[in-house]
Amino acid sequence: VSLGKFDLDGIPPAPRGVPQIEVTFDIDANGILQVSAKDLGTGKAQHITISAPNKLKKEDIDKFIKEAEKYAEEDKKYREKIEAKNEADSIVYATEKALREHGDKISQDERLNIERTLNDLKDSLKGDDVEKIKKLKDELIRVSQKLGEAVYKASQQNASAGKSNSQENKSAKTEEKKEDVVDAEVVDENK
Repeated sequence: VSLGKFDLDGIPPAPRGVPQIEVTFDIDANGILQVSAKDLGTGKAQHITISAPNKLKKEDIDKFIKEAEKYAEEDKKYREKIEAKNEADSIVYATEKALREHGDKISQDERLNIERTLNDLKDSLKGDDVEKIKKLKDELIRVSQKLGEAVYKASQQNASAGKSNSQENKSAKTEEKKEDVVDAEVVDENK
């Protein structure tokens, strides 16, 4: 059931997860619903007010409640499927991005294993087998941890190399300072 629609225009294209939209719902005592959405990056906002011109009869309300109860289990399964697919899709996106940026830091075998699991998960997302999607999502998380380990290991090595270089630079500067020191005697000619 659609109560109303509005478009939030003027949002610039951005990578997934970057735009932040604040959505607010407010129902007043008269049953009037006000919905607003604001893009936090641009400050652009839209809102809509939804009011029922004809209130529902008590029998209609009871009928809708019974229908909702009747389909509650089905709705729960549908929600679980959608959530599993969304989580898996997010993991796929993050893993593909990490492979593009850091895939050279792992062995070819590890990369192939990640890509194989990634493709299996993408294929399973075309279907509705929630258990298979969850299993492959967990498997992808497990095999892609090697990629995360390699990234952090490389950053630690770079940090260690940076410390070594800065220590070498400090000792070189100290030696330079020592070379600039001149030994001198002060003679007071008035004595």
